[in-house]
Amino acid sequence: MIAVIQRVTKASVVIEGGVKGQIQDGFMILLGIAHSDTQEDLEWLSRKIIGLRVFSDEEGKMNKDISEIDGNILLVSQFTLQASTKKGNRPSFIEAARPEIAIPLYENMIVSLSEGLGKKIQTGEFGADMKVSIENDGPVTIVIDTQNKR
Repeated sequence: MIAVIQRVTKASVVIEGGVKGQIQDGFMILLGIAHSDTQEDLEWLSRKIIGLRVFSDEEGKMNKDISEIDGNILLVSQFTLQASTKKGNRPSFIEAARPEIAIPLYENMIVSLSEGLGKKIQTGEFGADMKVSIENDGPVTIVIDTQNKR
């Protein structure tokens, strides 16, 4: 799994002209699921995201996690994060999980992040054509790949 985590002051997802999810202050997370990903990867990644200390404390240092600021999460599936660009100019998505694997893992990530945060998170819609808007705060963008847990 690859997660692109952006600290945001606001973010939203629009599908067919309607707002599907929106947040203020928290994380906009783009999640790419590979066919080799497991529930263990998901649980590790969820804990890592909830524990990320990238929000400012009273001294302006990145020292607080998302729970400490009562932040929110907007999660969007994005299979293109699994793109391989090794050969040629057209990306290959062979590593991206097929829907029968990706959808249950995506849904489990929603549950895991909600439980870790202690409140419902906002989401996009798996497989939909989405328009994503963000206001990146900092900017702070962290990329985590479960294949590199070290």
